[in-house]
Amino acid sequence: MAANNRRMSGKKGAQVGSGGQRRKGLEGKGPTPPAEARKGHKKNRISNAKAKQAVRRPTARGRGGKGTSEMVVGRNPVVEALREGVPAVTLYVQQFIDNDERVREALQLVAERGGIHLMEAPRPELDRMTNGLNHQGLVLQVPPYEYAHPEDLANAAYDKGEDPLIVVLDGVTDPRNLGAVVRSASAFGGHGVVVPERRAAGMTAGAWKSSAGTAARTPVARATNLTRALEAYKKAGITVVGLAAEGESELGDLEALSGPVVIVVGSEGKGLSRLVGETCDHRVRIPMPGGAESLNAGVAAGIVLYETARRRA
Repeated sequence: MAANNRRMSGKKGAQVGSGGQRRKGLEGKGPTPPAEARKGHKKNRISNAKAKQAVRRPTARGRGGKGTSEMVVGRNPVVEALREGVPAVTLYVQQFIDNDERVREALQLVAERGGIHLMEAPRPELDRMTNGLNHQGLVLQVPPYEYAHPEDLANAAYDKGEDPLIVVLDGVTDPRNLGAVVRSASAFGGHGVVVPERRAAGMTAGAWKSSAGTAARTPVARATNLTRALEAYKKAGITVVGLAAEGESELGDLEALSGPVVIVVGSEGKGLSRLVGETCDHRVRIPMPGGAESLNAGVAAGIVLYETARRRA
């Protein structure tokens, strides 16, 4: 009677089945990544080369100046940034990463948007790039924001035959507030937002997200000296209005909102700085019958922009 034991040469004992040890290897791994993310593919090599070149390229400073590139780290933040359309240069993916649904969504969003390089990198390199932050294998490089010059905002309004409507932020340090102001300016016909170059929020990934994509069409300018920028606006015939809790008049009484106007909003805690407050043509307060002491910059700017748009309509 012939033996029915299966034997494999070079192995000890019977080798029948895997005892379930290889079950994971039979499970699906989700959709095939785009060519740019597949190691060894020609498009992957090209994408990696372009990404390296982009990272090494020095930052230039134009008329308005540029910020610095930013890294968004972690699976959830990266996916959220890509969903909101935050501009990006490169998505870095850790080698041999655990491919969960967030990683797959990030790769899919990059493939759908186009123009974003995909680059595979070992974990130590991602640790170095992020200064040891918990990146979870995903790092998104956001390019430097290209700021406008304060004069450009007024000139663009006049070129359209419109009275300038510009918001200036004095001492606002929360990027989410900046993004909210940009969103309100876009909604109510504003021509742009001005921020100081120092000690103030800039157009980071957080500001982009809060703007809900409106930062792509509403410019943000950066001023080296905020007081000088306001003086230049005044010389150009634009009324400068500052929001202050101790303002001499109420917002509803201000006729200047019907013409060319710059609205200056200070921080929630300190309000307008002394020099900026003294430079304003008018200082007005928003009536708050509910008894609140102050509003954050995003809410205050939205109220004034709505009132201005209402009058102009």
